Amino acid sequence: MTSAEPAATPPAPPVSLTALLARRDLGLRLLAGPEDVSIHWVHTSEMADPYPYLLGGELLMTAGVQLADPAHYVARVVEAGAAALAFGVTPVYDTVPAELVEACARHGLPLVEVPPRTPFTAVARALWRLMAEARLHELRRVTEAQQSLAAAAARPAPVPAVLGALASRLGGRAVLFGADGTPSVAAGREVPAEATRALRDLAGVLGPRPGGPASASGDGGGLRLAAYALGGGDGLTLGVATERRGPGDHTIAGVAVVLLSLLTAPHRGADATARDGALVRLLLGTAPAEIAGTLGPGPWTVVHARGGDGTPFAAAGLAAALGTALVDTGGTETGAGGRGGVAPGTPGQTVRLLLPAPSSVAAQSGWTLGVSAPVDADGLAAADAQAARALRRAEATGADLVRHRLGGLAALVDPDEATAHARALLAPLGEPLAETLRVWLSLHGGWDRTAAAMDIHRNTVRQRITRCAALLDRDLDDPDVRMELWFALTSR
Repeated sequence: MTSAEPAATPPAPPVSLTALLARRDLGLRLLAGPEDVSIHWVHTSEMADPYPYLLGGELLMTAGVQLADPAHYVARVVEAGAAALAFGVTPVYDTVPAELVEACARHGLPLVEVPPRTPFTAVARALWRLMAEARLHELRRVTEAQQSLAAAAARPAPVPAVLGALASRLGGRAVLFGADGTPSVAAGREVPAEATRALRDLAGVLGPRPGGPASASGDGGGLRLAAYALGGGDGLTLGVATERRGPGDHTIAGVAVVLLSLLTAPHRGADATARDGALVRLLLGTAPAEIAGTLGPGPWTVVHARGGDGTPFAAAGLAAALGTALVDTGGTETGAGGRGGVAPGTPGQTVRLLLPAPSSVAAQSGWTLGVSAPVDADGLAAADAQAARALRRAEATGADLVRHRLGGLAALVDPDEATAHARALLAPLGEPLAETLRVWLSLHGGWDRTAAAMDIHRNTVRQRITRCAALLDRDLDDPDVRMELWFALTSR
């Protein structure tokens, strides 16, 4: 999941070519291909072969200055993943070449005629304006959905109410599955039986097993499906089926996951209260041997977190999302075990949590996390220091989550978990970007050697690597970041 903006802020949504064609002031005309394609950005090029300069998803605009072989040109544009081609009439051509129209129709690439009176900059400006309007609409939708879910959680029957609000906001169906895969509560419109089975199977991928993935997505019955594991350790899973998936849908579902995790968490008895006290005493300096019997043998993982929204419930929401009731909200971090006078829920406060290991610790919206290596009860003091160092490293690098590394990255996770982590980390990158990043890392960041190895211009390498850094929100000069990305790229 990430950018430098808060995770609750959805990215700028793509714009449909249909919306751009509807702008009468531009005078655009579709000559070939479908109009229901999504455009992510705009690019102008008069190169004979624009492939090395395309990232995918663009509206490529050209006047055909070097258009010698229309069929080959279109094939390369399609291979690069461009969304559509806009051809400017005059000064080179009086009309769009028939060979170009035929090639676009054959490949299914939308071809748009740009009249002489419309400069390319006007098309680009109109596209960015449409994207800004779509982003504002999505922000409003997410904000309204968050308010609706929060209001639902305060009703007399909060779990069905939250599911109903979620289904309504996403325009689909929301189902709460038990640990055995049986639907316990459902809301929203009915969906085909095939979609219901596929959603149950997708929820089963998460399951109650420790260390499993926190979310999964897929398709079934003509619908888009997503499943999210709830915190609390009871194996409950939220399943969502919708006709389409908007940029803010994951954020909206994430709010529902936190609320449902809190609402379905079991009531804590005397044993849980005693273990909470044991955790606090340990972190305040009590000898591990004195509380090992209360905590149990382990292994355990310590998490240090900083962030939240400043509300008194922020730390509780984080604990529910991570599936633990053992949380210490007593101070700010001044080093391992440091204390301060900041009130619970303040964004500058360091929250410390104790999780049974192996636990799946995933990045959480609005929080920066440092995670220790799994330890036995007598190693919790060392794990506390590990988590503190990991949190400092996360804040220094701008990462959402940093784990203490012991014995190399490959030793931390099994192959299935490594693959899942790699796919999640690299999800913002298309294949051309991911491959360029892999080659660049393998050649130790050499621009010229990467360009030669990939047969592209060195400026294109720089542009793609810069794009990778922006999409991943990572500092590619940081050796830790490079190591993690290399691990991910080789684990896909």
